[in-house]
Amino acid sequence: MLVKFIPDIYQKSIYTIDYKKLKSRGIKCILFDVDNTLASLNLKKPTKKVKDLIEKLKEMGFKVILLSNASKKRLKPFKEYLELDCACLAMKPFSKKYKKILKEYKLQINEVASIGDQLVTDVLGGNRVGITTILVNPIGIRDHFFTKLNRYFEKKIIKKAANKKMFQKGKYYD
Repeated sequence: MLVKFIPDIYQKSIYTIDYKKLKSRGIKCILFDVDNTLASLNLKKPTKKVKDLIEKLKEMGFKVILLSNASKKRLKPFKEYLELDCACLAMKPFSKKYKKILKEYKLQINEVASIGDQLVTDVLGGNRVGITTILVNPIGIRDHFFTKLNRYFEKKIIKKAANKKMFQKGKYYD
């Protein structure tokens, strides 16, 4: 069961991920979480730095989609400014929205990577479907109420995983 919480890739941020390596592994689509992955909670829209990264990924040929548990209202400025498709109220870690994206965009599980800052939602959700999961450190220190609960469980999972030498916070890999 613990293995379902272990990301395939662990990087410091969205800017330290080797996207060329993802491309060479056959990844065609990247699903990005929003809160504390692309932007801190207090930001109402993405920064220019995020916009530049998304543009670079599009130029590399990636299909980029926002996949978030946040509301449509929260995602709208991100969707519009970044010119991306999005799936809001995704109810991660449940697999329904992941499967819908696979079907709608005619993608195979080995062609999709999911990037997020939480083991309990982003990594578990992606691993349940079988796609490549990438964990990044949260950008901000502020979290929603439910995320705070998730972080509590996440700490316990990380401790167990570290004891079994499966995962260690701060030890990055790709």
